[in-house]
Formats: sequence, structure tokens, C-alpha cells
Amino acid sequence: MRSDRAKMRAGVSMAATLPMIAGALALGIPAAHAADGPARDALNGTRPTWATAKADKGATSNEAQVKARVYLAGRDAAGLSAYAKAVSDPNSPLYGKFLSAKRAQARFGATKAQVAAVKSWLRSAGLTVTEVTSHYVAVSGDVAAAEKAFGTQLHNFAKGSKTYRAPARTASAPAGLKGAVLTVTGLDNAPHKAHHKDQLPPPDAVFKNSGPFSSYYGSKIASTLPDAYGQKVPYAVKGYTGKQLRAAYGAGKYTGKHVRIAITDAYASPTIAFDAGKYAVKNGDAAWKTGQLHQVLPKKYTKTEECGAAGWYGEETLDVEAVHAVAPAADVTYVGAGSCYDDDLLDSLSKIVDGHLADIVSNSWGDIEANQTPDLLAAYDQVFQLGAVQGIGFYFSSGDNGDEVANTGVKQVDTPANSSWVTAVGGTSLAVGKRDKYQWETGWGTEKATLSADGKSWTAFPGAYTSGAGGGTSKTVPQPYYQRNVVPKALATANNAAGNRVVPDIAAIADPNTGFLVGQTQTFPDGTERYSQYRIGGTSLAAPVIAAIQALAQEARGGKALGFANPAIYAKYGKKGVFHDVTDNPTGSGLAVARNDFANGYDAADGLLTSVRSLGKDSSLSAVKGYDDVTGVGSPANGYVKSYRRH
Repeated sequence: MRSDRAKMRAGVSMAATLPMIAGALALGIPAAHAADGPARDALNGTRPTWATAKADKGATSNEAQVKARVYLAGRDAAGLSAYAKAVSDPNSPLYGKFLSAKRAQARFGATKAQVAAVKSWLRSAGLTVTEVTSHYVAVSGDVAAAEKAFGTQLHNFAKGSKTYRAPARTASAPAGLKGAVLTVTGLDNAPHKAHHKDQLPPPDAVFKNSGPFSSYYGSKIASTLPDAYGQKVPYAVKGYTGKQLRAAYGAGKYTGKHVRIAITDAYASPTIAFDAGKYAVKNGDAAWKTGQLHQVLPKKYTKTEECGAAGWYGEETLDVEAVHAVAPAADVTYVGAGSCYDDDLLDSLSKIVDGHLADIVSNSWGDIEANQTPDLLAAYDQVFQLGAVQGIGFYFSSGDNGDEVANTGVKQVDTPANSSWVTAVGGTSLAVGKRDKYQWETGWGTEKATLSADGKSWTAFPGAYTSGAGGGTSKTVPQPYYQRNVVPKALATANNAAGNRVVPDIAAIADPNTGFLVGQTQTFPDGTERYSQYRIGGTSLAAPVIAAIQALAQEARGGKALGFANPAIYAKYGKKGVFHDVTDNPTGSGLAVARNDFANGYDAADGLLTSVRSLGKDSSLSAVKGYDDVTGVGSPANGYVKSYRRH
């Protein structure tokens, strides 16, 4: 997940916040309607939870403009969900019997008659149809027309310190459409975007790490600095490379040959081909082959200033370089969104599914669950299910703020990692020792203490919490079947006696203090743009690493797609040698690393900041023996990739 630049200067790559979606969308339920009007079907979830009577500030002007998307339910929404489950479940006779994109659309997509009926209804209300795709019909028009079409008044509501438009009651569609409408988005105009000029800006200002460094975990001890946990601690690694990560996670001889991986983010780094190529050569990865890296980009970019477009370049760079480092023979397609808004990011995911551009999709963005809206949940989950029936699996980083209390004041998970149709990837601190030997992992959670003025102690050791892997129990998404009998009951029932989704599912390296080395063209203080390297982390790193490992597993399986991976991942839980069971204090003595950081982020002109970073301190979350809400079932062990050879 991606951070703002200040966090990135600390070496953390965090998720751009993306308000997603929560709960399930109930369709085809007759809404209350006036005695003199035709029957209508409620589009549940279209009235945001913040649109309360107390927050209501009155009707929106009839002349105000609305842009909305009416998502199409397709010819068999229930059948889509059922088939997606069946082909993903190793215990199902349909397991692995995937459909082509064309067959999936023919079986589950909207019919021409449904599209025509939806367009006719919208136009009859006075709305203008601006775009039609296989997923939605986009419309624009004034508030009066939108109210007529969707059977609700639009009011202004207070949301925090701002005021936004939203439906005063649940929107609906004519019952005569016979369930053709999945949902409608855009009736509320609160921002739905990933935080992370139609022309893309130059790269962000340069960031560099200061040494001393360890080349592998523990190789250089901070002998002149104070003790931590009763002993001298090592300096942070310079940044692990692909060779070290492949060894740690049991890559063996597999390289991801003939496997296709897609990566989604907003915008596109103008120097990605140069940066990725140079990085591979400098750090011992296989050179990129001609045609191995592709980009699928929109016709235009919007909201580049609002979304901080340059901040997304580093995200793409990390994702592309990490995937190639771990799966050097995999084909990589980067699909950039036109902005950081939901509509554009959803379109990027849809491009992958509609064209079956890859079998494995890495996504390093998300937002807090409290910002979810059920209308968008329905739209995203439909794409995930369409992917599942084709053998496409989606991997999302779990977040970089632990239980989110320090960030939002409320304990909650991130989304879309909370979707029951994606693989949520948590984070660890990783120790790779001499000769690339795996030593241990902790759950990623950092507490930071700074060096005292006299240099003899750490101030208020172990210090304040700074960041950690996202996880916990969803408040809105029911427990998926594959988590039963694996996730402890206390976690599953934390917010609901019937059990809810718990995040994450699996984990990999994320801690920026034991992070990955990336190479990127950056803007230096003199205004020049030059390639440089720095260490970075976050579950933005964990997601592409797991995606790459899944590519190795697909190769081991003879190239047959893994599809939606969670049922298979949980089925392997408890099998010997498949997962590292990650705990927070594997050595029993407390763990920390020392760091020097440039005060200005790039050189020693303004001095150094010295600190000690404790490991395995993730807010209220704990990595314990067995499944936990920091690392899920654990990280891939030597037997993980090999285990797919038996299927």
C-alpha cells in the first residue's frame, strides 16, 4: 500500500486510500412505492450510512448535475457467484474448470435486451447515456432527472466538516427490468478515490537511505549504539534483492515461465521500462526480454494534482521490480488507471478480466472499511467473480496501519482486502541471513525510539508505534466458508456472533526496516532526473511478492491457472513444510534494528537521524502460533510452491 511522501521518506510504502464497499447487495427486493406508481426493486446499499436524518441539510438543487453508473447484473448473478465458488474449491468436481472470457460473458453477462431496456428507462427519465460497456451504462443529467430515474430524492448531508450529495432513501429501479440492474454508483458525490494536468508530472523528489547497512540480516552490528533488549542490534539491511527473497520463500528452480501477472495502480511511470531494466542488471535479476513487460494505459489522465500522480510512480516501480525479482520469467502487464478514483480503478480491473490479460493480479491500494459503500462492493465483487470463473486471482495488500486505531481512532480492517473474493496479503519482518538462509519472520509492526542527545540511550524505548501490517475482523463481510475451522472463533466472532471475514489470508515481507531494494528515476535537488536506489516496504511489497510466488506455483502446477486462491491456500493450512508459522518474537529475546536516516531525505547536509526500530509490535494485533490477524496462515515456506505439483 502506498503512503504520502513523508511516510515514504521513512521507507514505508503504504496503500493509497480507496473507499470501497461493504456488505452484500440484495437485489430484486420490492421497494415501498406509491399506490399510483409502478412497482420498483430496491438497490440496497445506494444510500450511504452517513446520509442520516440528523446530517440532512435539505434538498439538492434540481439543476445540479449528476454523473452515475448503472451496473448491470447480467443474466445470472446468482449463478456467477455459485460457479466462481465451485471452480475455486479444491473439493468441488468443478475445481479448475475455468471458462474463457468469451464464454463467461456469454453465460453471465448482460443480454442485449437487458442493456436496451436499461438505456430506455434511463433516457425516459431525462438522463443522457454517455457510455455503454459490458459492465455498466453511464449517464449524466440534472438532479431532477436522476430523482425520477432512481425513485429517491437527493439531499445534501454533512459528512465530517464537509457537505455531500446523497440519496435521501435507497435508490430503486423499475421492477419491469426484472433484476437487470446490479446497483448504481455516483448518486452520492463524496470522494471515492485512492489517495496515494492531463499531462503526468515529473518524478517525486529524490529519497535515499543512509548507512551503515547490513547486507544480510545481522551482518553489521551497531556496536557503538546503545543496547536494545539487552544486546547490540544490527543495522537495517540495505534492501533485500530477488535472490534473497526467492531463497527465503522456496522458489527453487521455478521462475514463473509462461505465467502472466498483471499489476494495477493509478497513472503510469514514464520511466518504468528504463528503471526496471537497469534495476535487474544492477541487482542480479534476469534481464527483461523484449515484450516481457507491457503497459495498458487509458487514453487520458485526470485529477493528476488531486491524486498526487507522481506518488504512484514509485508504487508501479516497486510492484514491477518485485514481481520480476521473484518470478523473473513471468510476463508482466501493468494496467494503469486514469485517476485514483474508484471508477477508473474499477475499469482497470475490468480490462484485465474482459481481455483475460493475466491469471494473477497484484493490487497495492485500498482504504479503511468505514469508507466502504455497498454499491461499489457489488461492482467490485462482480469483477472478482468474473475473474474467478476464468481462473484469475486477485491479491490485495492488507494495509500499513495495523488495526487502524492510530490512524482513524477506530479498530477496523482495510478494503478491498476484506472482500471474500480476493486474497488479502499481510506483512512480516524478514530475516535472511548469510548465504541467503531463511532465519525467521515476525509480524510486521514497528515501534521507533530515537537516540538521546548524549548518545547513551534510546529515548522512551521502545518508543511509539509507527506502522504495521493491516488486519483484523471485518464488521460487515460475513465469514467465507474457506476460513471456517482455520480462523480462531474468537477472531471470527469479534464483531458478529455468526462470524465475519478475518484479514489477512497469507503474508510476506513488508517491514521497510527489512525491506526490498528498488531502483527509480527521481528528481534531485538540482532539478535533474536520475536513477537511484532505496529501500522500501509496506504491504505494497508483500502483495507483488505473493503474486510472484503464485506464478511460481502455477508453473509448478504445469501452467494450469490457480484462479481464486483462498480455498486452496486454506486447504494447505497445517500441512508440514508449506507455511512458515510466523510469530512476533521468534527468538524469545526481543528484536530490533538500528537505522540512520538523512534528515533531508537524500544526503547528510542537514545531519542524520538515528533510531532503533523494534520488530513484531503491530498495534493491538499479534502474530501468534497458528492463524493470526497479522500474517494469516503464515508466509510461504520451502514446501509451498512444491505443494502445487500434487494437483
